[in-house]
Amino acid sequence: MFTPPPETLSRQLVIDATRSWLEKAVIGLNLCPFAKAVHVRNQIRYVVSEARDADALLEDLAAELKALAQADPEQVDTVLLIHPWALADFHAYNDFLDAADAAVAALGLEGEIQVASFHPDYQFADTDPDDIANYTNRSPYPILHLLREASVERAVEAFPEAERIYERNIATLRALGHEGWKKLGI
Repeated sequence: MFTPPPETLSRQLVIDATRSWLEKAVIGLNLCPFAKAVHVRNQIRYVVSEARDADALLEDLAAELKALAQADPEQVDTVLLIHPWALADFHAYNDFLDAADAAVAALGLEGEIQVASFHPDYQFADTDPDDIANYTNRSPYPILHLLREASVERAVEAFPEAERIYERNIATLRALGHEGWKKLGI
């Protein structure tokens, strides 16, 4: 079970751990075939929230949604809002996703920005907590991933059978297994 890191942990260490996970798991295992391009072009904005509760995180989320909507996509195409001290409990985090979607709607950004979710204890419905399939969405810290809908649409159009990525990811992780995941050093 994920425990929030000590208060003394620096933002840079949080970003470094997140970047390592992105490079080793998301890109390295090709869990998201669209991640490499924005990574190599430095179009990912890494933000470490200081929030300690859902209300403060919601404020940070709203600020980052607005910032992404106003940013030049060539400079910032996506945002990883990392919140190591808020919503450590996966069920509370999962419940918060409704508030995240409501924030997107309240800001008039439906159809422009979507929120994807990653958490150290991520668990899909109807799976056991230790099911390796859950690792497709497991990250070193809780993360709200803000994506531009236009970028997602372009990526999906360019990738054959994009709707099967989820199935391919589960097969990749089942072949890797828990030992293989541990060897990634994430």
